[in-house]
Amino acid sequence: MGRKTVTLLPKIQRNIETMGSQIKMARLRRKLSVDLVAKRAGISRASVWAVEKGSPSVAIGIYAAVLLAIGMPDELTMVARDDVLGRTLQDLDLPLRKRAPKEDQHEE
Repeated sequence: MGRKTVTLLPKIQRNIETMGSQIKMARLRRKLSVDLVAKRAGISRASVWAVEKGSPSVAIGIYAAVLLAIGMPDELTMVARDDVLGRTLQDLDLPLRKRAPKEDQHEE
C-alpha cells in the first residue's frame, strides 16, 4: 500500500510547512535529536522528518505526539483559538429583542 497524496491549496500547504519548520526549530532549541523525539513519540525518525517538513499526509495524532515529545503538548489547543470571524458570524445570527425587558415592579 503506497502513501496517500493530499492536494491542498498553496496557502494551506505553506501554512503546514511553516508549522513543521516551527516544530523543528522548537526541537533544535531544546537540543533534542530526531532519534530521541521519535523514541519519545513512539514513531519512526521518518515520521518526525515528515512532520518537520510539514507533510499534509501525516496524521494529526503524529503531530500531537511530536509536540508532546518536545514538551509542547498544549500547542494544538491554539488552533482556531481566536476565531474572530466565527464569533462575528455567531453574533450576527443571534436573535435581537425588539423591546427591552420590563423592569420588575417592586412593592413599596
